[in-house]
Amino acid sequence: MRILPALVLAILAQLSSRAGPAQAAQCEARSGPHTTALVELYTSEGCDSCPPADRWLQGLAGRGLAPDRVVPLSLHVNYWDYIGWKDPYAQQRFADRQRKLAQVMRARIVYTPQVLLQGQDFRSWGGRAFEEAVARINARPPRAAISLALAGRQADTLAVEVRAELLVPGEEAEAALYLASYENRLVSRVAAGENRGRTLSHDYVVFEWLGPFAFAGGRAEERRTLPLLPKAVLANSGAAAFVQNRRTGEVLQALMLPACPG
Repeated sequence: MRILPALVLAILAQLSSRAGPAQAAQCEARSGPHTTALVELYTSEGCDSCPPADRWLQGLAGRGLAPDRVVPLSLHVNYWDYIGWKDPYAQQRFADRQRKLAQVMRARIVYTPQVLLQGQDFRSWGGRAFEEAVARINARPPRAAISLALAGRQADTLAVEVRAELLVPGEEAEAALYLASYENRLVSRVAAGENRGRTLSHDYVVFEWLGPFAFAGGRAEERRTLPLLPKAVLANSGAAAFVQNRRTGEVLQALMLPACPG
């Protein structure tokens, strides 16, 4: 079932009109009339094959894959910490998500670096095949609409509002909304392990992850205060949201909103 762009825009306008406090927010974004691809990189500072993938993720926008086309997220896993270096950005819940999605895909192993495109394993991320796959995803009409608003920073937190609406009937039972905050321009000087002596840089590093949030009446809405990293730079921070089918892993829509200046 195809959703006409005019209907998509009308639904997005309704989301905006119901925004309430979000209308006064300095920072707002709404998903458009096409599907934006979600890119998840599972990585670790304890993995010597991961830095090239980290650099690849950092360079997506420079290759024309701006946030209206792809939402990149870097999820650091902790299962390499035992070999000598504890990744400061690694979290058990990211390893848990990777394993859960592997079960959905009926994969026997998890590995790093691993790229998931729209919830599916994508091993040809370093070549032209990735850009072609993103173009095919972008050509699809969206199956969900999302709006995000950042109400600003207070102390070491970021106030976020997210709203989502399903655009295709019959998806509510399996659909879930997720919310994440991230930071760019992070640098680590690795003192042990496989990357000992190297200085590593990272963008789109997720440090807060919330969901799944269920839909009711085809809609989901959350207002959350997300903690920032110690010494976080607001200009390098932001939030992302996406809607995913929990049974198949397919991503219905994604949206990213960098923190606005001021």
